[in-house]
Amino acid sequence: MDAYSMSVASASHKSTSRIYQDLKSSRLHTVSSFSFDKLSSRLGIMTTSSKSGTMESSKKPHVGIVGAGMAGLRSAGYLLELGFQVTILEARDRLGGRIYQEKLPNGHFVDMGANWIHGTKENSIFQLAKETGTITTNWDGDAAVFDEHGQMLPTKDGERFSTIMWNIIAEAFQYSDKHSAEIDASRSLLDFFKEKVVEQIPETEEDYARKRDIVLQMAELWGAFVGSPVEKQSLKFFWLEECLDGENLFCSGTYRKIMEQIAAPVVDGGADIKLQTRVTEIFGKSHTGSNTVKVKTTNNQIYEFDELILTTPLGWLKQNLHAFHPPLPPRLTSAIQSIGYGCLEKVYISFPKAFWLEHDSSQGDDRTVRGFCQWLSPSYAPSTNPSRWTNEIVELGSIDPSVAHPTLLFYIYGAESEYVTSKVRSLSSGTSKGSTEAAQFLYEFFRPYYSLLPSYSPSSPDCHPSGYLATDWLHDDLAGNGSYCNFQVGLKEGDKDILAMRHGNPEEGVWMAGEHTATFVALGTVTGAYWSGEDVARRVAEGYGRAVGGVKESAV
Repeated sequence: MDAYSMSVASASHKSTSRIYQDLKSSRLHTVSSFSFDKLSSRLGIMTTSSKSGTMESSKKPHVGIVGAGMAGLRSAGYLLELGFQVTILEARDRLGGRIYQEKLPNGHFVDMGANWIHGTKENSIFQLAKETGTITTNWDGDAAVFDEHGQMLPTKDGERFSTIMWNIIAEAFQYSDKHSAEIDASRSLLDFFKEKVVEQIPETEEDYARKRDIVLQMAELWGAFVGSPVEKQSLKFFWLEECLDGENLFCSGTYRKIMEQIAAPVVDGGADIKLQTRVTEIFGKSHTGSNTVKVKTTNNQIYEFDELILTTPLGWLKQNLHAFHPPLPPRLTSAIQSIGYGCLEKVYISFPKAFWLEHDSSQGDDRTVRGFCQWLSPSYAPSTNPSRWTNEIVELGSIDPSVAHPTLLFYIYGAESEYVTSKVRSLSSGTSKGSTEAAQFLYEFFRPYYSLLPSYSPSSPDCHPSGYLATDWLHDDLAGNGSYCNFQVGLKEGDKDILAMRHGNPEEGVWMAGEHTATFVALGTVTGAYWSGEDVARRVAEGYGRAVGGVKESAV
């Protein structure tokens, strides 16, 4: 859930909400890691294990970790602190997984993956952001909104329609949580919107039909939260999309410092990190017959471990179920196949100057655009956008002056992301920086929207794009050809599916972590990936009598 998100849980709702009950139970015994240099002193008393498979204390258990993203690095750091031998197998030539940065032509680095912190209350990633001095931005939530004809809505109207939309979202969260068992699996969030908008805007109100249409068009913005269209969002399991309390912060200074701090105890702590090592087959303990797990890589190298933690993306698991020997249990296989996988993409377009922040009373409107801007179901770009995909940006000219730059960040998803990434790929050989042809395509594709921003002038050099970067997770096999998990219509056992993936297949020595296995309130987020790595490492450690005892996670 990379675009800005929210929590709408009241105090009374929390006491019965399943996401908060899951948060409490799953995080109760996990060690806090806000300061890695203080971790050792906080580990507490080591417990002993009565399990028959416990290794003798003189031998270090060897744990293999597939993937060096957030979950993999966190689990590695945890296990190293407890005295395990750790080997990380990473297919890319770098650490970080879906969190990494690239440089725009204007010299500024931007996140190509996650760039939000979802919730500030009792959130480990927020604490790490503060520790590392990562610059964040919290806009007030107001957004400039252009209607389907390209007219900017008056501030009062935009605020009213936005409030209605978020009120319906809040109602949907609580309705889903309370009635999930009886909600038909085919019902979508859009269905709920269509029912509720008539209550919010009655027929007795002047121009009610147009106003309802605007709210329903705003509802399409939910796609930027989950990477799939609102009509695909399951109402039955909409409650699983709710996030932690607090502010939702944009990482203006990127995730670089946070990731470096998480990686430091792994890099410096003795982990054997093998980059450009792609796993193709996994052999569980019953298959090897030696109480060890073996993995095979593309170059036919065999690695052997006492336990294996898979932190590969959900999309990768979906495409590589054939890699497991023996096959994963039917319930786990079903879970992997059932949970959705979104395709949120980002397009950064830079300009010589942030012209949208300047007042231009000559145009009869003294407004500027700060933070968010949305173009609802545009009818005015038939040649480039005949499907009338809604578009949304976060503008980066108003963030902290030390890192601000004149760039618009477009979030796209669904059919639009498929079209744009495929077109850019065909014009630029798949590189994010692309070619002149790819640049021209993107500038023309998004021009109908940025040309409506205040103070835009086609004759001004300041309004001509100067560079771009575009993500392409859809064509990234290592990312599973997508972004992160979501919950789509047709899903029947979403919560149980998550629990099944969180459990993994420990009988075969195969454990799982990642944003798709996280505690419910952090699914699809960086925090969720981080916590999942910590949680699975604790569970592995418990089996060897090396778990932390009596230490409660301070972020709960």
